[in-house]
Amino acid sequence: MTSPANPDLTRRLNAALAHVQDPELRRPITDLGMVADATAYDDGTAAVDVLLTIAGCPLRNTIVDDVTRAATAVDGIDSVDVTLDVMTPEQRKALKDQLTSRTVPFTQPNSLTRIIGVASGKGGVGKSSLTVNLACSMAAEGLRVGIVDADVHGFSVPSLMGITQAPTRVDEMILPPVAHGVKVISIGMFVEGNQPVVWRGPMLHRALEQFLTDVHFGDLDVLLLDLPPGTGDIAISVSQLLPESGLLVVTTPQSAAAEVAERAGAVASTTGQKVVGVVENMSWLELPDGSRMEPFGSGGGALLAGRLSEGLDADVPLLGSVPMEPRLREGGDAGTPLVVSDPESAAAQEIAAIARRLTHTPRGLAGMPLNVTPS
Repeated sequence: MTSPANPDLTRRLNAALAHVQDPELRRPITDLGMVADATAYDDGTAAVDVLLTIAGCPLRNTIVDDVTRAATAVDGIDSVDVTLDVMTPEQRKALKDQLTSRTVPFTQPNSLTRIIGVASGKGGVGKSSLTVNLACSMAAEGLRVGIVDADVHGFSVPSLMGITQAPTRVDEMILPPVAHGVKVISIGMFVEGNQPVVWRGPMLHRALEQFLTDVHFGDLDVLLLDLPPGTGDIAISVSQLLPESGLLVVTTPQSAAAEVAERAGAVASTTGQKVVGVVENMSWLELPDGSRMEPFGSGGGALLAGRLSEGLDADVPLLGSVPMEPRLREGGDAGTPLVVSDPESAAAQEIAAIARRLTHTPRGLAGMPLNVTPS
């Protein structure tokens, strides 16, 4: 015989479920219409029916575990039976309409997301590694962070973040995988093995546009774009699709590298973007005796910041100098960024300081239309 339902216990059960987030959408499952029914009974048992967005939801076990943990944390509930079902096409459409639009959400007047494109003049300066470590450092500080791997031909962000799963699709909507608290999308998630992407300008633009319109990032504090080296098609597309984005320029200490990187930053004079700063990577190597060796020379970051400040007639600061560290490379190979695996290391500490300098100004309403009419 089934024990009678307990209204007060049921109310507290539903309140607890409101704190369970969908692991991909990062929204409460109650807000998303994923809880079809939740009832608690006098004998201390409970039953929760959860609707998945798709039958093959890759994180279904995570949802079951999170629901079970939240339900059994309610005083008076000793066990819970979680039943999984799948949304109907109508329910999926309602969810999609609730979450998405065919516009770039980051360009809407009410968007407070800070957008930063991480650029370099040439490859091999550690731009992608810096991007993922900055993102993870910001996420560790409690910010909501996303990465768009815009380097379509040379994508590397999924492996650097340890992401092997494909994004979940809900009809045309794409849910980005989450790693180390960061939402990530990359063309590398859609190709088989290590196949090259052989695309020209219009296709590159369309891919970036789809990442920004069809991928549901939700409300982000910071969106980082790992840009391809140089000043090609993607750099132009970013300026068109995200005109309010800023540029963070990465160089090595070598003066020749700084000269090349200057071109990547100087593109802002044409696109109208702001260069938010310069980062000098691979600045030095600390030897066992505590001394420093500078394999690539010194001063390139300061030289680049000075040239960009002069050329753009704006203050372009040198935000930091990141030392060479074998563990930085090891973390990239293992899919665990250094700021996660060894946050106390010298390189991780410097990256964390750069992340704070990039985000120290709170998101605000300055310059945004408030649609308020004085009376």
